Amino acid sequence: MNSKHIKFLIAPVISLVLVATVLTTNLIAQTPFSRTNIPAQVKVTAASLNVRSGPSVDKIKVGILYKDQIVDCIGKIGSWWVVHLENDTVGLISANYAKAYYPPTPAPEPMPTPPPAPTPAPTPAPAPTPAPAPAPAPAPEPTPEKPTIGTEEQKMLDLINQERSKVGVKPLSADIELMKVAKLKAEDMVDNNYFSHTSPTYGSPFDMLNKFRITYKSAAENIAGNSSVEAAHNALMQSEGHRKNILNASFNYIGIGIVPSPVYGKVFVQMFVGR
Repeated sequence: MNSKHIKFLIAPVISLVLVATVLTTNLIAQTPFSRTNIPAQVKVTAASLNVRSGPSVDKIKVGILYKDQIVDCIGKIGSWWVVHLENDTVGLISANYAKAYYPPTPAPEPMPTPPPAPTPAPTPAPAPTPAPAPAPAPAPEPTPEKPTIGTEEQKMLDLINQERSKVGVKPLSADIELMKVAKLKAEDMVDNNYFSHTSPTYGSPFDMLNKFRITYKSAAENIAGNSSVEAAHNALMQSEGHRKNILNASFNYIGIGIVPSPVYGKVFVQMFVGR
């Protein structure tokens, strides 16, 4: 993978190479590493919880978490969750003090109540029929606003739809408002010098979608830092969780934001929604 730095929201993926730096070969042989029925995130239930380098309280402490803190989960070894921290540290926490966490599903928007039909007025006596006036020419229908999309954003959208075509999934359409939100998120990451799905300005991706009145039934976000569109796309496709977002048939609209970065070369934000 040639990605300098990649994260995503729905299914973060850390390669087994990273896991191997935390666990010894003998330990893996004794306690199998599992990724079956693993939640995407776990929530700490203890007042404080040490992050260990292996599935035992005797292992080295590599970090600490606090009550109600939510972290990405990438696997399980025995009764220990394998977690990925915000600082890119991979460690283990006891499942006795952390539970599976699933983000709440937004409540559907209420359907508007149609106004009552007006009571018809009494029919007046027919008046003499005047000579018909020439019908005015119909006003031209307004042209719908097309998404404003830059060259690099269009290139990334084309690459995504090529991948979806290979697996028989319908192409994504660019949404003008979603494009604006993705661009704002990328600018916020560069301006505030962070690399995370949670923005200090806008909150989580779901908070941001709601703030800008973006409607959706399902949603996800991919973020990446890399030097070019092609390099970022290839790195995202090599990551299982990011690839699932790109090929997800339940998504039909996308917003793409690309902003120059002094750290990564460019920051890429992909926001997917299904309607």
